[in-house]
Amino acid sequence: MVGMGRVYTETAKPSSSTAMPVSPSVTTSTSLTETVNGSHDFKITGYSLSKGIGIGKYIASDTFMVGGYAWAIYFYPDGKSVEDNATYVSLFIALASEGTDVRALFELTLLDQSGQERHKVHSHFGRELESGPYTLKYQGSMWGYKRFFKRNALESSAYLKDDCLKVQCCVGVVRSHTEGPKIYSIPVPPSDIGQHFGLLLESGKGTDVNFEVNGEIFSVHKLVLAARSPVFRAQLYGPMKDQNTQCIKIEDMEAPVFKALLHFIYWDALPDMVELTGWNSTWASTLMSQHLLAAADRYGLDRLRLLCEDILCEDVAINTVATTLALAEQHHCFQLKSVCLKFVALPENLRAVMQTDGFEYLKESCPPVLTELLEYVARINEHSVALCKQVNEGILDGTDNNGRRVKQRA
Repeated sequence: MVGMGRVYTETAKPSSSTAMPVSPSVTTSTSLTETVNGSHDFKITGYSLSKGIGIGKYIASDTFMVGGYAWAIYFYPDGKSVEDNATYVSLFIALASEGTDVRALFELTLLDQSGQERHKVHSHFGRELESGPYTLKYQGSMWGYKRFFKRNALESSAYLKDDCLKVQCCVGVVRSHTEGPKIYSIPVPPSDIGQHFGLLLESGKGTDVNFEVNGEIFSVHKLVLAARSPVFRAQLYGPMKDQNTQCIKIEDMEAPVFKALLHFIYWDALPDMVELTGWNSTWASTLMSQHLLAAADRYGLDRLRLLCEDILCEDVAINTVATTLALAEQHHCFQLKSVCLKFVALPENLRAVMQTDGFEYLKESCPPVLTELLEYVARINEHSVALCKQVNEGILDGTDNNGRRVKQRA
């Protein structure tokens, strides 16, 4: 018999009156429905310059991921509807990736920049919804407000400061899963093998090979290096191994970089870049990550190379992006290369990047990348034109759970 999430199994009656009664076995399970939440801050500068862009035309944020789906914010300076005659500005959140019947909660907030925190908030969170979460039927479906704010009231309000608007969007994607009973609980500590090897390096006990890097000597263990790096394994134990293993000299590398390399080999973690180098610079982490990425590729440490690539993707900046782009090209870091190209191709960044010394190095060391950069700029422009065309044709439009257009709200 099945009922209320519990399954009861009947047992046969005992044949003897003296047999002990057998209790039915009971199992339970729980269905959990919850939201995977994320937010994105969108800053719109040069608001006055966007006026007159045209009804139905928008300014879009970069895409961001929540719950396994890509999303984007769309701001219409002249409004989305022709019938409103540019009286209102419109604001929407759109599903930017493929998806069918994606159920989610939304919140759109226009931030008050006076410091009084009188934000304009439209939210599904923290309140009961009569028809449940909102459903987006397909890629390009939107939720939001065609009449988000009267334009003349917005322009005289504290929401607009220094010709800038700030919008915050929250998305909560609805997910469901079922959990069964957990019949045990054994706390298992995380692996500490890296700590043991790290302490072995710090103690200096049992070292059997020395490396000289830029005049500094490092005493290490051949077996540890060979186990971690195929290049060190060939250098220390291969048929073409170095004859003088008492002190091996490494060229074209700074001592702090080799020290960081050893730290990762033993600890299986990145060191504190600033503490390790002593470099009192805003870009200390970026510069060390650049050098360490090259060293990781040189010695076949793939995980370290990916960690450095991830850091450099997060730290893209005007002063360093050109050298990072050259590095990505030389060491075949395709995601890092894509991030750098996208950053440099932005009109507000391109001219500034071209004035840096790193851009001169990029031109000299990787000329083909300049051609790719021009092609990337062209693709961005073509994509923008295609999106505008889709909007004008009414492809990106709001629908409710039944496929109807989004209800107008004040």
